[in-house]
Formats: sequence, C-alpha cells, structure tokens
Amino acid sequence: MTETTLFEDPRWPRAGRWPGADTVGASARVDVGIIGVPTWRTSLSATGAHATPAAIRAAVQRYGTFAPGTAWPTVVDFGDVTEPDGDGEAEAIEAVRRASARSSLVIALGGDNALTYSVALGAWTARGEADDTAHEQNRVRDAGLITIDAHHDLRDGVSNGSPVRQLLEAGLDGNRAVQLGIADFANSEFYDTRAREAGIRVVRRDEFEERPIEAIVADALETAGAADGPIHVDVDVDACDRAVAPACPASIPGGLSAYQLRRTVRLLARDPRVTSLDIAEVDATRDAADGRTVRLAALVVLEAIAGFAER
Repeated sequence: MTETTLFEDPRWPRAGRWPGADTVGASARVDVGIIGVPTWRTSLSATGAHATPAAIRAAVQRYGTFAPGTAWPTVVDFGDVTEPDGDGEAEAIEAVRRASARSSLVIALGGDNALTYSVALGAWTARGEADDTAHEQNRVRDAGLITIDAHHDLRDGVSNGSPVRQLLEAGLDGNRAVQLGIADFANSEFYDTRAREAGIRVVRRDEFEERPIEAIVADALETAGAADGPIHVDVDVDACDRAVAPACPASIPGGLSAYQLRRTVRLLARDPRVTSLDIAEVDATRDAADGRTVRLAALVVLEAIAGFAER
C-alpha cells in the first residue's frame, strides 16, 4: 500500500494522535491506555506480527474520533514492550500491569496470539498490592475471558496456539471462559474436547448467522462476568473471513464479517467489567495492497474506545 500524506482539516480531528503516558503525569489516571505487545517468536506459522503495532497506530490516523452519541474519552499511549516473547514475558506482564493500574480500559496491540496470556494476566492482577500473592490469585480466579477467534488456543507448550490453556493453568476458571466464532475445519476433536472438559462456553461461527449479535454478547458477558471479576477480551482477527483479513495467516473463507467483528467488540467494550482487550494475529508485512487487515484492526481499536465511551 502506497502511503500518502494525510489531509489536515481542523474541523475533522483525527484519531490516533494520542499523547504518550509520560506526558500526562506519572500518576494521572486515564480512560483508555494503548500498549504494544509485539509477540511473534513462538508463532506456529511464519509471521511478521511484531511489525503490526506500529502499522495499527499509523492506520488509526486515517479515521476520525466522531461516533454519534459518544464523548471521546482520554486516550494515552504507553508505548511498546521491547521484547515480550520468551524471557521477556514477565516484562510484558509487568508493563500491562502498570498500564492497567492507570487506565480503565487497556487495549494491547499485537503481535501474535501469544500476547493474550501476558496481557490478560497483567490486567487481571493490576489492582491491589503488586506483591500480594493471595490477592493476585483471587483476581485470576474471579476473572473472565472472552475470545473472538476461529481457534481454541488450547495447545500444549508456549506459542500463539496455547494462551487459553496457559491462562487456565494460571487459575482461570474455565466456566468463566467464552470462545466466540470457533470455526469448523480449524480445530481438532482433541482440543474441542479439551475446551468442553474445561467448562468453556463455545459459540461457533454459525451462531453469528442464527442469533443476534446483541444476544451472543449478552450471554458471553453473563458467563465471563459471573464472579464480578475483570474480563479480558481477546480479538484474534483471524476469526474473520479471509477476504477482509488476508494478513492473518490462519484466516479462512467464510469467517466473521468485518461488521460482525466490529459490532461485537463495540458491544463488549460497553461493559465496565471489561478492563482489557488485545488485538492479535495480524501480520502487517503480509497485508493486501490496500492494507485492509491493518485498517480493520485499527477500526477494532476505535470500536473498543467508542464502546468504552458509551458506558
């Protein structure tokens, strides 16, 4: 995609021109915090997803901040975690914890799906004393997880195919996990059984054609928020149809539409129990010439901010 200089109009403020967190005071609270968590080294397929946070930040500026009925909240950028994979996972958890302690909603820009483990864990354990182990364990036990994903992500090991299993092992109650958009021919019977045995509520792709999105979201929030703990939302863009998400290595024809993804994110972000959200599996280096996948990811960021503004 050929980049052009963006036209400037003082009557049409552009999104994405967020101040850095260090410019608003070290202890100042903000509505929405943006943080880049560019995981990629353990991906099951070759990816350049570490280039995506910067690409999303650039693409967001193509859009405005106007959404009817909303007052745009304060948004600041906490920068990127330098090396969030491997030994850097602890650094990523701590960086998200710091951002979450100052923000009502944290939006993490990935990166492959490995970021979901560190982002969710950092956000869930952010409130309370950082060295209070019992408090942190209780926060994880009370937390909820909602994924929008074609895949279960319950594999063994550490990769972009394992974050949900890792969160279960960290103490997440599977009965407060919901997976939206799970696709046929994109999983195995073994992992489908593992999801059911863990108590995970699975909403398959077909349900988005058979039921209103509002009903799907309401049920997901009721399940994930049953203990009134913080909810993390994982937005794996490969849940979408490959026509709108060609830069996702595992996207398939017949996935969710761009509208279904955007609407689902907006509705989820309206709930005050949703304290963190990640955007995963976009490889900006492999996008279509028109940049459609990165632009969709940028709109997911804006939908989440707009949903927050509607609380």
